[in-house]
Amino acid sequence: MLTEGLALTLSEDDTSFLGDVVGQCVLDQVKEMHCSGLLHDGQLAGRRTGVSKTHIRGDKIAWVSGTEKGCESISFLLSMIDRLVVLCARGLEKNNIKERSKAMVACYPGNGTGYVKHVDNPNADGRCVTCIYYLNKNWDAKENGGILKIFPEGKSYVADVEPIFDRLLFFWSDRRNPHEVQPAYATRYAITVWYFDVEERAQAKKRFRDLTASSQERSFAS
Repeated sequence: MLTEGLALTLSEDDTSFLGDVVGQCVLDQVKEMHCSGLLHDGQLAGRRTGVSKTHIRGDKIAWVSGTEKGCESISFLLSMIDRLVVLCARGLEKNNIKERSKAMVACYPGNGTGYVKHVDNPNADGRCVTCIYYLNKNWDAKENGGILKIFPEGKSYVADVEPIFDRLLFFWSDRRNPHEVQPAYATRYAITVWYFDVEERAQAKKRFRDLTASSQERSFAS
């Protein structure tokens, strides 16, 4: 299961996750979202002055719950991932994973953009496990790029994950797994969800409430 480094990969190299027919249905819905203009530039956490956002991340994204019209296959995908996480939770070092984020549907448009090295959850915001489902048929990493590189903390190796169709990937969301998306030169689709450690998530929400209250008090005082 999830180790200090990589976790679990299900793909056409090992075992496909949804299979070609259902995976194609998910891909069709993602493409329809893209063609309909529902994907928008991904945002950055915090401010980085003097650096263009597209030099840091170049994807276009949309957040979906799966209940939206036209997202039925995405909803099925999410339900299958949920089941897998429940089944595997007993083997995790943290077994209080009971919530997840909405799904982030992402597209790198193939113009040579990627996402620089980063950590999903560097500040204990509750995200515990990152799950990525790839949707790219006939992907040639040598020609198209777009590899996900993971740099497991304290390890001498780097893991290269090609974003091939029907591949499902899990890894720890915290500082153990810095990662980057290398520049993609073909349209690259993926769906990402994050599963939360309930206790850490509650603590993060409390910190946010306390910070908001403190900021409001200072505003009133001034």
